[in-house]
Amino acid sequence: MKIQEILKQPEGKTLEFKRDISSLKPILRTLVAFANTAGGILIIGRGNDGTVHGVPEVLQAEERLTNAIADSIRPAMMPEIEIYSHNDKSLLILRVFHWKGPFYLKADGPEKGVYVRLGSTNRQAGPEILAELQRSMQNRSFDQLPCHDLSIKALDIEKVQRVFTVTGQQIDEKKLESLGLLVQHAGSLSVSNGGLILFGLDDVRQRYFPDARVSCARFRGTDKSEFIDRIDIAGSVLDAIDEVPRFIRRNTRLAAKIENMRRQDIPEYPELAIREILVNAIGHADYSLSGMRILIGIYADRMEIQNPGMLPFGMTMEDLKAGVSKIRNRVIARVFREMGLMEEWGSGYKRVIHACQSGGYPEPDWEELGTAFRVIFHPHPAVLEYPRADVPVSVPISVPISDRQRWFLEQLAAGKQIRASDLAAYWSISEKTAKRDIADLKRKGLVEFVGAPKNGFYRVVRE
Repeated sequence: MKIQEILKQPEGKTLEFKRDISSLKPILRTLVAFANTAGGILIIGRGNDGTVHGVPEVLQAEERLTNAIADSIRPAMMPEIEIYSHNDKSLLILRVFHWKGPFYLKADGPEKGVYVRLGSTNRQAGPEILAELQRSMQNRSFDQLPCHDLSIKALDIEKVQRVFTVTGQQIDEKKLESLGLLVQHAGSLSVSNGGLILFGLDDVRQRYFPDARVSCARFRGTDKSEFIDRIDIAGSVLDAIDEVPRFIRRNTRLAAKIENMRRQDIPEYPELAIREILVNAIGHADYSLSGMRILIGIYADRMEIQNPGMLPFGMTMEDLKAGVSKIRNRVIARVFREMGLMEEWGSGYKRVIHACQSGGYPEPDWEELGTAFRVIFHPHPAVLEYPRADVPVSVPISVPISDRQRWFLEQLAAGKQIRASDLAAYWSISEKTAKRDIADLKRKGLVEFVGAPKNGFYRVVRE
């Protein structure tokens, strides 16, 4: 991109403007943050309002800035510095690349002087981000580290065997070590962080990683002011891959399109794309961050999937969309690859876009929000024609119903006329099983059939 175009851009993760060099410390903080995060461009001589003021006595300013960088930043940093003339005014342009550091301000020391770039701001790196920077420098991931005092007994071996029996693999200590679920530590095998996050016994996992879980919520409107439905997925994040789609199905609408005399159901949101993003959210979450978990939020106008953790150091949103891949959790990624959940590295974005385009869905929005990453899905245009059931179907606690039956009730409450064939097709069950589900709802007094057998329809029984 040409400098004239860059001058028109807003500040962001890899771009910042300064009017002058009267205050050097903010400039040095920006250079440190760029180098630690994903690189960037700093242009001196442009104000916050977009006005280009230029840099007077630019050669002396360049020398002063060069000396300050050499004296004040550790390790030694060598950004590219260029003098650029714009409308007869001189600008200083500094290009900083992402290097393994961490870089810090010498006066503040290696603990308090480290900064990272979050959005368009520079933030002092706290202990968790500082540790992540150190691991990045050592080419290690958090999920590869050992849980020092935990042995293989902390793993749910039966669960491991169930998962890998499908792949035809034999599970023993050697295999667990090759997967990274067990790691060598102090002369013995310890459970890795990734092993505990995926396959740890519930009580042990919750003690060490209470936030390594997935929470789902459906809200009444476009904000979080009122819940309609919510659930914390029981078990590990691995269980969420099957449980989250069920939650989404019962809390979203379904449109119908007739083509060539056949009915085609259209989910409110693209199921294949959602599964891809869910797997990536679990695989790329930063589990070292306390107090943050993976969140699924369904609103009146959108659905969001959010995971803790900024993009890996050295990576930008443009890199993501171009197919560049950086693995944050090597153990989890290895397990997902063995399970067939993750395919070619870096291809997730393109698969999501293709799934949306081929299904007629709007492309999702991608946002980096400080120490979190969010993907926002928008409803299919055909589904917008159907009314949303703002009030969930009320079922007494004493009346047990299955997920399939709840989904059936939700569709009726949304004003759709569906039958056993629709229930069978959506849940991939036999029509006989679907009819039993509906008959059970009738016996419990939750639905009734109105009209003639051929032309009638089911409806929710309202008290």
